[in-house]
Formats: sequence, C-alpha cells, structure tokens
Amino acid sequence: MNLTDAILLGIVQGITEFLPISSDGHLAIVQHYLPDFSQPGLLFDVLLHVGTLGAMLLYFQRDVIRLLTAPFRRDHEARRDRRLLGLIVAASVPTAIIGLTLKSAVERWMENMLVVALMLILTGILLFVGERYRRGGRRSESALTVTDAVLTGIAQGLAVLPGLSRSGSTIATLLFRGVDGETAARFSFLMAMPAIAGAALLSFKDSGALPAGEIPVYLAGTGVAFLVGIGAIRLLLGVIRRQRLVWFAIYCWGAGLLLLSTTL
Repeated sequence: MNLTDAILLGIVQGITEFLPISSDGHLAIVQHYLPDFSQPGLLFDVLLHVGTLGAMLLYFQRDVIRLLTAPFRRDHEARRDRRLLGLIVAASVPTAIIGLTLKSAVERWMENMLVVALMLILTGILLFVGERYRRGGRRSESALTVTDAVLTGIAQGLAVLPGLSRSGSTIATLLFRGVDGETAARFSFLMAMPAIAGAALLSFKDSGALPAGEIPVYLAGTGVAFLVGIGAIRLLLGVIRRQRLVWFAIYCWGAGLLLLSTTL
C-alpha cells in the first residue's frame, strides 16, 4: 500500500464513519478495487477507526471527562453521569460478545462484495424504518433504559458486518425506540468509543507483520481519518436534527444495488 492509497482510505473512513452509510463497507469496496492492496489482518482498517475515535474524543471531550470521573465525583450531575456510564457498559457487553464471535468471519467477508452489497441494502432499510416509524422521538437521555442500551449494543455488534453501518443501525434502533435524534446520535458515538478501542487492542497482534517502512503510510491514513472525521461529526448531528436520514437510506440502496449488479 502506498501513501496515496492510505490518504484516500483515510478520507473515506473520516467521512463514512459518522455518516450512516457504513465505513467498513466503503473501505471494503475501495480496497477491492485498489491494485495490490494488502494489510496484516484488519490492522489498517482498525487504525483508521482509531483516527476517527480520536475525532470523537476531541468532539465529545467534555462528555468523556465527565463519564470517566463520574464514579469519583459527588456533585449534582455525577449521578446522571454514572447512570449514562452504566448504560454504555451495558451496551458494550453484547457488542463485545458478538464482535468476538464474528471476528474471523468478518476478515473473510471484507473481501466478499456480495455480503457488502446486501448489508448496504439492509442499512438503507434500517434507516428508512427508523426515520419513518420513529415513535415521536421525545425521549431524552434521562429516559434511556437498560433495554435501550442492550438492543443498541446488539445492533452495534452486528455492525461489524461490512456494509452494515454502525452509526446507522444504532441510531435507527434508538429512533424506533422513541429516543430523540440528537440523544440517539450522541449515545451512538459514546458507546462506539469502547468498542473501537477494544478492536484496536485486539488488532495490535497483527502489527508485528507490518514492514517498518510502511509505518509512516499507516500513520498518515490514521491522521487523515482524524481530520476529516471532525467535520463529518458536525454534519451528521445537523442531519439528525433536521430528520433527513431517508436520503442516506436512498444512497445505501443505490450503492448496494449498483455493487450487487457488478457482483452477480
């Protein structure tokens, strides 16, 4: 992999991680058509996710600090923050179980364009249903339940499938549960952080197979994903407020059908 490939993939990751159109699916498609692309396991993909994780940490830095210090604080908001932290932990359990179970299969499916196409179409369906049948969308963060967290954690775990959008499936799940759009997006991002960090730790075992000369290339892709991701977060939050997820559903259907037509 050369520097141009790394920058291109960093841009793709930075845009698609926060838009509900599946970053893994788009990475799989681009990598499929890049000549001679290879990586140890999914190491480069995970590093790109680390880049967008950095964007999330920067954008939500106040929330992260509050959550990490919540168990030790005794101020008025500490109880609320401890409750939110507990919900994120509850969501992370099914995510971890499903992610570890599917890990080896996902590495194979990243090269299977039929799987990617079908999962993109499924993402479009989830977005359409979540937007079309959202139940009022009036429940705020204080009304989130353990059931909300577990169901969203399951959706996030299944989103390791290439083409099934993590943000799309988790936000759609919360919208269908009656959670307001901004709360759904915020909780989706916060619960993604431990999942991405865990995936990064698991992938470090593949770093030994990385030639030393390619380390700057991998870091360049990670840095690009970070910078582009910062802008994409703002865009998604604005889209959620305006209730325009249906356009992303149409995009996923179109991309999935186009890919399907070239695969069959």
